[in-house]
Amino acid sequence: MTKTTASAHPAPGVCGLRERKKQRTRDALVRAAMQLFTSQGFERTTVDEIAEAVEVSQRTFFRYFTNKEHAALALDDLIEERFLAALRERPADEPPLEALRHAVLGVWDDVSTAIHEVVPIDLYMRMYQVIESTPALLSARLRREAQMETRITAEIARRTGLDPRTDLRPRVLVAAFGGVIRAASEHWGHCSEGSVAAMRSSFRRHLETLGPALAGSWQSVTP
Repeated sequence: MTKTTASAHPAPGVCGLRERKKQRTRDALVRAAMQLFTSQGFERTTVDEIAEAVEVSQRTFFRYFTNKEHAALALDDLIEERFLAALRERPADEPPLEALRHAVLGVWDDVSTAIHEVVPIDLYMRMYQVIESTPALLSARLRREAQMETRITAEIARRTGLDPRTDLRPRVLVAAFGGVIRAASEHWGHCSEGSVAAMRSSFRRHLETLGPALAGSWQSVTP
């Protein structure tokens, strides 16, 4: 009789279960981190406290995140990937600025749902305020935004068949677009209504203003 041995590769169902468990642990760490950051401050929160809140080890925390900043900005990864996917799916003949605008506004509901699956929306909103008021986090977010602009520039260049090393238009457009998104976020952050609807409205208003601000006359028309 031949001896049977276990397969070197786990069954697909086992792999799926393992990945879901890892995702649940990562989400729990993000949720615990944001709850601690918003309640006692980013600087006063330790990695040990985050791990203890989820009943895992510090070593487990570092399997998912390189540091506290990474955990604090973890949802930015989700938002960026959803946006880039939406941009890649825009019609090939759509003008670049329109593609960017439609990608942002079109993916909004999907992003809001994805965020809600990890943390309550009101916690995400409070975390935004923590990031804006914490120099280390704000600096880390600005670095991430610069990296994201490079990726968007590459996508716009691909869509238009331009080489951003010799043609400045993709880089300039994406820089202007990124500035508008930043301005919209800051405007929302100073509004009394810190809701998802208010943030989306701010994005829409700022994006609709970009074209006229660049091409139109700023002189008031005298009746």
